[in-house]
Formats: sequence, structure tokens, C-alpha cells
Amino acid sequence: MREPTSHPGALKPAQRRIGLTGGIASGKSTAGRILAARGLPVLDADRFAREALAAGTPAALAVLERYGQAVQADRADTLDRAALGRIVFAEANERRWLERLVHPLVRRRFTTELERLADEPVVVLMIPLLFETGLEKLCSETWLVDCDEDDQLGRLMGRDRLSAAEARARIAAQWPLARKRALADVVLDNRGPTDRLAEQVERALSGGGEGFSPGASR
Repeated sequence: MREPTSHPGALKPAQRRIGLTGGIASGKSTAGRILAARGLPVLDADRFAREALAAGTPAALAVLERYGQAVQADRADTLDRAALGRIVFAEANERRWLERLVHPLVRRRFTTELERLADEPVVVLMIPLLFETGLEKLCSETWLVDCDEDDQLGRLMGRDRLSAAEARARIAAQWPLARKRALADVVLDNRGPTDRLAEQVERALSGGGEGFSPGASR
């Protein structure tokens, strides 16, 4: 990273933007919490997507218009997200329709938040579909939280109370972890306890800037 200079009008140091990604249920949220606990701002694409589909928003109303009572919760303008998930992960065309609706809203939110955080030296962008959506272009480096696919499947089934078929469909909606490994600058191995993942996060965080070696955590 460029060293700060003291003379008036000097350029600011380049902002370090960590693109944090991983497969569904691979542990990226755990890594995000570790980074947030160190005081780093973490921009969460999943949270931005939930907010884009909050009750009464234009996107939520568009979803209700398309699917009607099949995705309507108790309140007339509120989505039953579990029902919506069952639809879009069962039908690729429906998932693509929803992505075309929500992804531009999420991208716009990232732009707004990065402008707000322009003076922060380090910002984390936690994006499950980082490579799939091309949002790695917003980042100065990319980190992948990696795990075994069997562990990923088991975690997802337990966390979201899904059948094996439902969990596999959700995993298949993202690029395989093997494909992401080849693209990531840093691979964090989440096959062990959380404290081991935290140690890898610390090493990757301290390795940024001058002397940072892409792939050093592999």
C-alpha cells in the first residue's frame, strides 16, 4: 500500500478492500465476525439483499406481483423468504429473474457504502457471489473461506433445516469451491475449530499491503 505523505494536498493511501467470499455454509460469516471484532467495517451483501426485499420495498412488491400468495407472509406486503427460496432454488429461470431484480440494488448499495467509508484504511466486502457477479473488481484482494463439500452440505442442512436434495440445489446455484480456489488471492481453511480460522484471518490481515503474497494462506 502507498505510504501516507504529510504535505498538503497529498494523495490518500490506497484503501485496502478485502473481498470475502465462500460457498454457502462454508464459514464466511464466521470470518466476517472475526474481522468485525477487530474493528473493521464489514459490508454484507446478504444483509443488503434482505433490506432490498424488506416489506413494502419496490423489489418486494415486484416479487409479490410475480408469485402472489405463494410467497406472501402474514402481512400483505411482507415476503415469506423460505417459500421464495424454495421457488428460486428449484427453478433456475426464477432464480435468474430474482438475481436480475436484486443484484443491481445490492451493487448500488455497495457503491454508496464505499463512498461513505472512503476514509477507512481497510473495508471488508462480504459477498457470497463475489466472482459470479464480477464484484471482485471492487476489491484490492479476495479471500475465500474453504471447507470440504460434505461438511458444507451437512452444515447447510442443519442450519436451514433442509433436505439433502434442497441443500445440494442451493450449493449448485453457486460456483464450486474448487473453481473459486483458483481465483482467490487467499484461501482460509475452515476444516477445523474457529480459533484456527481466526489465526489464518490474522495472518492474512497482517500480510496485506507491502510484501503481501497472493495465495500465501493456501
